[in-house]
Amino acid sequence: MKKNIGLILVLVLVIMMVGTYIKQQTEQDEAIAENAKGYEVETGIAKEQFAPDFTLTNLAGEEVTLSDLRGKNVILNFWATWCAPCEAEMPHFQKYYDQYAGQDNVEIIGVNATYAKEKIERVKQFTKSYDLTFPILLEPTGTVAERYEVLTIPTTFFIDAEGKVQRQIKGPLDLDALQGYVAELNS
Repeated sequence: MKKNIGLILVLVLVIMMVGTYIKQQTEQDEAIAENAKGYEVETGIAKEQFAPDFTLTNLAGEEVTLSDLRGKNVILNFWATWCAPCEAEMPHFQKYYDQYAGQDNVEIIGVNATYAKEKIERVKQFTKSYDLTFPILLEPTGTVAERYEVLTIPTTFFIDAEGKVQRQIKGPLDLDALQGYVAELNS
């Protein structure tokens, strides 16, 4: 009888130890999962969020992916050929691109937000009339503009070299504004 009680006691202790071990492992796994949430990449258009990634084609038919530009500051501009404020700001974007983009480590990306409604020839004609040399991307479905919640054109996002949104501007920009906002990215 004493032998059976001893075996039962040992068995209960083993079961308790295994139960405690399983409980500790479960708690540890839950803690690791909870800590990992802090490392998830949060994307969005709010300040300090990683800019939503996308891939669009340029006028030459080549794909351009936003995340491939990490390491550079990005000025992401949504525009349309029929938009008078867009026309007004294009010479400023081109002047900035020619004179300052290299030294400021900036890439300008112009996204034609109404490509599905316009013929590609019209977009090419527009870019040629303003001698635009920075990449112009075509937005055939509107999904990128939707992800960036673009309701007003022009809308411009300033994205830092880490890929985080730092500022959103609705309306046209001039050269001084471009330089000022880029200076904020570099500070």
